[in-house]
Amino acid sequence: MTHSFTRARLDPRTFAGRQRIVNGLMIGLCTAATIVSVGALVAVLGYLVVGGISSINLDVFTKGPAPQGEPGGGLLNGIVGTLELLGLGSVFGIPLGILGGVYLSGSRSRLAGIVRLLTDVLNSIPSIVLGLFAYVVVVLPTAEMMPGHAFTVVAGAFALGILMIPTIMRTTEEILRLVPNGLREASLALGATEARTMFSVILPASRDGIITGVVLAIARIAGETAPLLFTAFGNMTFSTALDQPIDALPLNIYKYATSPYESLHHLALAGAMILIFFILSLSLLTRFALRNRMAR
Repeated sequence: MTHSFTRARLDPRTFAGRQRIVNGLMIGLCTAATIVSVGALVAVLGYLVVGGISSINLDVFTKGPAPQGEPGGGLLNGIVGTLELLGLGSVFGIPLGILGGVYLSGSRSRLAGIVRLLTDVLNSIPSIVLGLFAYVVVVLPTAEMMPGHAFTVVAGAFALGILMIPTIMRTTEEILRLVPNGLREASLALGATEARTMFSVILPASRDGIITGVVLAIARIAGETAPLLFTAFGNMTFSTALDQPIDALPLNIYKYATSPYESLHHLALAGAMILIFFILSLSLLTRFALRNRMAR
């Protein structure tokens, strides 16, 4: 019996048949997982397009919110506020993220390991906790020093900037590690300092990857709502002042989707569609620009 079992196990035809079955089973599972993942994305996009396309009109882009209970109104305040928050948050988060990535890529010290660990922890902290942190660090002190100016654009941008840092930092570190050592050694051999080698040779060589990381970070913060509830707060009137509350599309979507009025539900769907297509357009433009650069 043992002899026949050994023969069956070693029979090449039986072994090949088992391999084909296992291979087909794994391919089927991977294909099913891919279909489920892509299907969820397609379902979300389809729901937004079907529900929101009828709500998209010129008023959505040119008018602010209507008084509560009245039909009409638009998302102008939220669109402008989102762009302002993303711009100011990028000014805060991008330099810190890139410089942090430069430090991590060039250091093997224990401190660098601790910073890397803390960066990963920061990346996994829920955004609402970071919003609470910004509330304690920025909003409350500002309220004490300048009563009436607690919730501001600066506070919202500060919270979004913190959210950007870990993504940009780790992406920059990984991209810088991919640059061939020959470039660094050649620059140093010509007499350039470490700093000049990094900023004149290594960073330009890895620019495309760093830009991709920055776009990913911007796409992540574009839809954040929780931090803005603690910091920017929202504003029914049009305002771009840095020391005033400001509206944002994620705040509009949250507020309108939970309201009892049908017209506001349509505005929430329109806002979600604008936000999704803004992120999608940003990703596509970046890929198109990088592909053209690589093709040269």
